[in-house]
Amino acid sequence: MTDEAGIGRAGPSGLARRIVTAWALLGGLLLVAVVLINVITVVGSVFGVGVPGDFEMTEVGVAVAAFMFLPYCQFVDANVTADIFTSRASPRWLALFTGLASLAALVFSALMLWRMYLGMLDQKAYHYTTTILQFPHWVAFIPILMSLALLVLASAVTLKASVSASAGEQS
Repeated sequence: MTDEAGIGRAGPSGLARRIVTAWALLGGLLLVAVVLINVITVVGSVFGVGVPGDFEMTEVGVAVAAFMFLPYCQFVDANVTADIFTSRASPRWLALFTGLASLAALVFSALMLWRMYLGMLDQKAYHYTTTILQFPHWVAFIPILMSLALLVLASAVTLKASVSASAGEQS
């Protein structure tokens, strides 16, 4: 049995999908926390009370959450597409385009994972921190790297599903 993205629910891809979905939900909870911090800051400003470093926490929280959503977007095929070019394409061509997009996502996410890892090492080596809270920048890289690793996994699973769908279409 497959879902709307053509990805099987059983086996490793089902486990990968559950992990990616849970990761995206954690990203949503992180955004809720960012919103709450901003609400507290705005309401607190009326009473002369603020949250120190709220801007820094917002920057880090939104950046991390955005990366946390990427693997889920890959799994459910929610990335930006130009449907005007594919509206009349056959299922075989759509599977081919989806496979090419998954391959591009796989290559790009692996490249990003490698470069962000090196960036984290630099941030740690030079002891970069935020101005007010003195929060080390490299710590924010950990969930971003986890997100990129999950994006590599999601891209590989969707690529496999696209190849299987394309092969199934030919027989």
